Amino acid sequence: MRWFTLRRFWLVVCLLCPLLASARDHDELDARVREAVHELYRTSPTARELGAKARGMLVFPRVFKAGYGIGGEYGEGVLLTDGRTIDYYNIASASVGLQLGIQRKSVVVLFMTDDALRHFRDSEGWKVGVDTSVAVVTVGIGGEIDTDTLQKPVIGFLFSNKGLMYNLTLEGSKISRMAR
Repeated sequence: MRWFTLRRFWLVVCLLCPLLASARDHDELDARVREAVHELYRTSPTARELGAKARGMLVFPRVFKAGYGIGGEYGEGVLLTDGRTIDYYNIASASVGLQLGIQRKSVVVLFMTDDALRHFRDSEGWKVGVDTSVAVVTVGIGGEIDTDTLQKPVIGFLFSNKGLMYNLTLEGSKISRMAR
């Protein structure tokens, strides 16, 4: 009986995460992205400074994650350069292990060098932790930024956490370009 309940939960997670995170159209997603960037800059003056220096900014305004032993995560976002939308992306991951709960977060990845941005854009499905290392800063939960983090070519910000989830990470997430 427990296996049936777990399987049903996993089915709901797989079906709901993409539906909750997906925008109806590009205009709606672009508006969510602007709100997420505004929120990040409001809560972290350092993020504003880094954003002004970044060569590219990948913004996922709503990433939903749910898990009960087995988990899934999904969100849609935009790559910005010089404040303009360059392309649309999604982020997805699946995991097995100690996790319980449902969470919504916003993710902003700053590409601080031309080389880091070029590597991301040239990849076919960029895997965080495999293709490159991302220095992750958690904003709002004592997310202080040290000088070592500021020197990294790729810096990720996690913020606007809604819900309760044991696991808060980007490792193992795959980012792929979406068809227009």
